[in-house]
This record gives sequence, C-alpha cells and structure tokens, in this order.
Amino acid sequence: MNAVLEDATLQGGHLAALSVRALARNAKQELIVDYTRERRSLSAGKLLAVSYALAQRLKVKIAEKRVGIALPPGIGGYVSNLAVALAGKVPVNLNITAGPEAGRAALQRAGIRTILTVPEIQKRFPDFPWTAFTLHLSGELVRLSKGYLCWLLVMIWGLPSRWLPLLLGVRRGSDQEEAALLFTSGSSGTPKGVVLTHRNLIANVLQIKACGLLNQRETLLASLPLFHSFGFTVTLWYPLLTGLKTVTVSSPLQVKKICHAIAQEKATLLVGTPTFFRSYLKKGTAEALRTLKFVVAGSEKTPEGFHARWEAHFGSRYLEGYGLTETSPAAAINLPTVEGYRLGSVGRLFPGMAARVVDPESGKVLPSGATGLLYLKGPNVFKGYLDDPERTAKVFEGEWFITGDLARLDQEGFVYIEGRLSRFSKIAGEMVPHGTVEQAIIDAFDLEDTGQHVIAVTARVDPAKGEMLVLLTTCPIDPQALRSRLTKAGLSNLWIPRVICLIEHIPILPTGKLDLKACSQRAQNSAA
Repeated sequence: MNAVLEDATLQGGHLAALSVRALARNAKQELIVDYTRERRSLSAGKLLAVSYALAQRLKVKIAEKRVGIALPPGIGGYVSNLAVALAGKVPVNLNITAGPEAGRAALQRAGIRTILTVPEIQKRFPDFPWTAFTLHLSGELVRLSKGYLCWLLVMIWGLPSRWLPLLLGVRRGSDQEEAALLFTSGSSGTPKGVVLTHRNLIANVLQIKACGLLNQRETLLASLPLFHSFGFTVTLWYPLLTGLKTVTVSSPLQVKKICHAIAQEKATLLVGTPTFFRSYLKKGTAEALRTLKFVVAGSEKTPEGFHARWEAHFGSRYLEGYGLTETSPAAAINLPTVEGYRLGSVGRLFPGMAARVVDPESGKVLPSGATGLLYLKGPNVFKGYLDDPERTAKVFEGEWFITGDLARLDQEGFVYIEGRLSRFSKIAGEMVPHGTVEQAIIDAFDLEDTGQHVIAVTARVDPAKGEMLVLLTTCPIDPQALRSRLTKAGLSNLWIPRVICLIEHIPILPTGKLDLKACSQRAQNSAA
C-alpha cells in the first residue's frame, strides 16, 4: 500500500485540494455527462469553476459544519458535494426516501440546518422534514457572476494545477478530519452515522485505482444514489480525483434510460447491485449494452448462477465485489483475469487491507477455509459512528473492525461471503443461513426470472428450538409442496420454514437490499 499512497497524482491530505489539482489537470476533458433529462455535459474545468464559485456563497450563508444534500447523481449532485468540500464543510447526502422519522433522526444527529436540493425534489417528497433554511441549487447557480466564472476558468486553464489550491485559498488540514458523514442503510436496525475521514476516502480511491479496473480509458455509468456509500465514493469522488469519464442517470430503477445512455455514450463500466441488475434481463438488450466490458456488483450476495446468465445474455464480464459503508466502502473485488477471479468469491482484498476470520462464539481466530466472522483493518476502515461510542465499541476489537459478515478465506486470499450473522438462525444448536434457504426455494419453484424480490426468509422465536424460520412470499406457496421440494433438494428438516406468510410485497430498502428489520417485524406478526 505504501507504493500506492506515494502516487504523486493523488498524494495529499484533503479531498478539496486534491480535487482542485485533479480537475485542473484535466480541465478541458468532458468529465460528467448527465442524462437526468436531456443530455448535458460538463468539463472538469467548468465543474471546478462552478463548484468553487458556489463554495464562496456557501461560506457566507452557512455557519454549521455539516450540510445536507438531497440530489440524485448528476451534475447538480457533483457540483454540490464538491462545493461543500471546497467551502471547508462536510457533505451529508440524505436518503429522502427513507421516511420522515429516519430523516428527522439523521438531521438531528448530524446537526444539519441547511439542505441543498432543487424545488422538484422538495415537492416530490413533501413529508420529508425539510429544514427551514433549504437552498435551491438552481437559484444559487443563477446568481453566480459570469465574469467571476470566466476569471476562474482562465486561472484553471492557464496556471499549473499544483499552484491552484494555494492561489484559491483551498484549506488544507489533517487527513484525520471528517470528510463525509454517511448513514448506513438500516437493513437490520436504526441507521448509524458513519464518519469517514479524508484519509479513509483518499485511501479507498487509491486502492480502487491500484486494481486497474477503473482507468481513464473507460467510461463509467453511474446511477446509484449519492447517499449510497458505493455511489458516494466510487461514482462521485473517484471520477473527480482520477478523471474517469462518468455518465449519470438519476436512479438505478430507470433501466431503459440507463441502456439508452450506455448505447449513446459507449459506456464500458456499469456498477450496481444484483437486485437492480435483475431488471436488465427483462428490459435491456444485448445490442444496447454491447459496449459494456464489465459490470461490478456489490452490496448484496449475487444469486447462484446469475453471473453466467448475465454473461450469456449481454457478453460483458460480471464481477462481484464486497464493501461496507464502514470501509469507505470498497474492500475487495474480482478482476477480469484468470489469477484475479474466483467464481463465488468477492475477490481479493484491496492493497493495504488485512483480514482474519473469527469464531463468533469463542472468539478464536480460525484457519484458512473455515467460516466465521470477518474482521478487517486498513486505511479505508472508519474510526467510529457519530456520537455513538457504545455502538462503536461493539464493532471493534482493538484495531480490527468486526464486519458482521460470515466469511471464509481460501489459501490464495480470495474472500467468500456466506452471509450476514444477522441472517443466520440458531435452531436446535445448528446455524441455518437464510440466504441458502432462499436460494433453495428460488430454485425449487423456479422464481429466478421474476426480476424482483418475491420471497424472503427470516425468523422468529421458538420456545422449543430457539428460533423457527418464516417464509415471506408474494406468491402462494403450498406448505406441503415447500417441504417436499426442499427435502428433495437435500435440506434438513430444521432448514425448512415452518411458517409461510403471504404478503403484498417484500420490504426493500432504496439501495435494493432487503429491509431485514421490516421483514423480521412481518414475521413476528404473522400467524403460526
């Protein structure tokens, strides 16, 4: 990792100063192509000029440390995040789809009094607890002086990039300062505020750059929300710091628009989650996606066989990776080489990271090949949750971060994620993985082609055996057929759900993950 950190193009302590240098160095390059409505594009130099000018307004208008941002991926979201950083403040991208209660908690915990958004979004989500001081980005941009912007562009185009941070008065500070606040998806409980430092984010950009997959020869299609850790680091800060051309679509659910943008811009890289990728098999065509070389999937485990179906249908390589908000987020990825890829794994860890697998009950470090709790450490691992020392203490053992994922490591260093510890039930002393049972049900009832979540396995208390499995389903499944088919598939009696709950839809978070908390609540309320 030391050699990577010495890369002169990114070395430094603060995202703001590094962004100024990187954007000025690639000033005339078309960097962002926005497909929110009609096609719009912005060069790196113009993006820097507009963001810097906006930052000067924000310095005057906003006194507090953190600034809320409620914008989709696109020119507005990129300009706002960079402007907040250039103003010496911390961007907090808000999940306005999470509901008023979660929104209110996030605003209060982060001390946010100002939100940057646009009127259309504010009208679309009237129940979100908008702050009294809500700035409309469109109005702020209109007020920017054209003369001032032209002067900035002359400086950006004409002066050596290494001088600009100093000449523009861009603050430098400790790389241990807070650079961003992200809230976890809350899939298994209340969302936590993850404080990421400049060192965390810069290290993760360097780690991703070192793997060679996202290089300047490629064009990235970005649609993940900016409150999603992968969307924030990989599709926002990574392009700003490395010059990777990025095409944006405002939502990962807009599959037809994404396919159109890929075809028009000849995008070569697509990132997302398996849940979002399912829809492409129904709505996408091989012709529209013919320029794609790779798709990178993370955030949740890819269903068995999905890799092969994607590659057969579209011809691009399907690469699975792994990360968490707490690891800034990327931690491992498969690479499109024989030595860098293992089917079923999430690849090898990035440079500078270390891992160990620990028995969740005894705390004993397990040997290679054994399954247990995955512990990680590295420069991209966060230091703690916002104002929550108790939760922070629970996820650290010394310098090791306890991911909460069950995994195994093979002798070549490839990581295999078996599932979340919270997605296992201990039934009569046996650990039963919910994800494995789900996949068995999907296979037994041929549910894979639906393009969305139609089942989820969760659990509730069983006085006799500790827990019992509960199947949530949107389509009728006969209990006898379930038992017969799962038994035939080789599952033991303990692994067969005892309760089937027919519901209208499976609870899903905006990130595409299962809402485990809501699923559990449905199970507790279901009839035996």
